[in-house]
Amino acid sequence: MPYPFRVILSPLQFDEHSVAAMTLAKEMAEASGATIYLLHVVPILPALGEASITEHVDSVEEQKANAMLEELADKYLKGIKHERIVRGAFPSETAHAVIEVAKEIKADLIVMATHGRTGLPHFFMGSVTEGVMRGAPCPVLTIKPEHLAGRVQK
Repeated sequence: MPYPFRVILSPLQFDEHSVAAMTLAKEMAEASGATIYLLHVVPILPALGEASITEHVDSVEEQKANAMLEELADKYLKGIKHERIVRGAFPSETAHAVIEVAKEIKADLIVMATHGRTGLPHFFMGSVTEGVMRGAPCPVLTIKPEHLAGRVQK
């Protein structure tokens, strides 16, 4: 009997790694009857007096993100309960935005890919996955790119 996950958060960057991690989340949702929440965090530029994380981006980027989430759900999540969430955040606050959404939806599990960056790319870009793991209110299942080969169903 699988752990009774009811709410699974799947952060997506619309790359092959995060889509493959979403398909793993789908398998887990099928096994436990969970709802998958697809999340995309739209990067916003810092502005004086603006919140670092916002629920409504009110931009073309938010509309594009919603359309892409809907397209992925239609393609990969047939028959699975799912919801779409788009948030805006300063690039440095992406992990915090994921954590906030996980708390908001009372996630039982977060399933996400790592990009395996090391050295200077990791230093300059940081690791969203690492930040999520440090602050998440629930377990985080992380998948390395090399373990995702062939995961995405066409």
